[in-house]
Amino acid sequence: MINLKNINVILTGATGGIGNSILEVLVDAEANIVATGTNEEKLNKIKNTYQTVKVKKFDISEHKKIENFVNEVNDEMENKIDILINNAGVTNDNLSIRMKEEEWKRVIDINLTSTFLISKNVIKKMLKNKKGKIINITSVVGHTGNIGQANYTASKAGIVAMSKSFALEYGKKSINVNCVSPGFIKTEMTNKIQEDYKETLKSRIPLDRFGDPKDVANTVLFLCSNLSDYITGETIHVNGGMYFSWQNL
Repeated sequence: MINLKNINVILTGATGGIGNSILEVLVDAEANIVATGTNEEKLNKIKNTYQTVKVKKFDISEHKKIENFVNEVNDEMENKIDILINNAGVTNDNLSIRMKEEEWKRVIDINLTSTFLISKNVIKKMLKNKKGKIINITSVVGHTGNIGQANYTASKAGIVAMSKSFALEYGKKSINVNCVSPGFIKTEMTNKIQEDYKETLKSRIPLDRFGDPKDVANTVLFLCSNLSDYITGETIHVNGGMYFSWQNL
């Protein structure tokens, strides 16, 4: 069993389906966690469920506040941020010719730019400690593309490329940077997909089912642990073989 006792973790987007599952496995592993989100009701639920978790309402789209947020958390963690998990993100779907510039910018700014700024500021702290791990949650569609999601797919593909650059820049400082790329996972987001399209998608998944948020969370836990110390610049696909099967269509 993986144990993260005395390991300090920042988790963004903790209130969603995947984020909540990541939070659960981190709590079970005894990590010290700062969990962020914007939904006050869901944040209060986390606070009431997990007394050991420090909950902060923070909107990652407020770029000018990110540096202060990281400094504040770093002080609370006594200058020792061990792991950053960038999970927060949004969608704003539309066909590309109908997509407004604001729809494009909103998704890129929140998913990609915010991830860059949080990572940049956390890396500065990790450099002083000469170690750290960053885990970025991406998506299968960042590798395959998807109809109506030019903004979202670009943001997720950008995170993959950015993570590789971080891994190259800071590997010698013992900072590991990796991505976890979920396929179609049973969350509120996928629940909105029409049933007939769900069946079409499922037919393209070799394991013949949608994933569970815990499947993603367990992969993140592995990357948090010392079992993954020699892995950096990589993307682990958690999609039931979907990405592989699409490559071979």
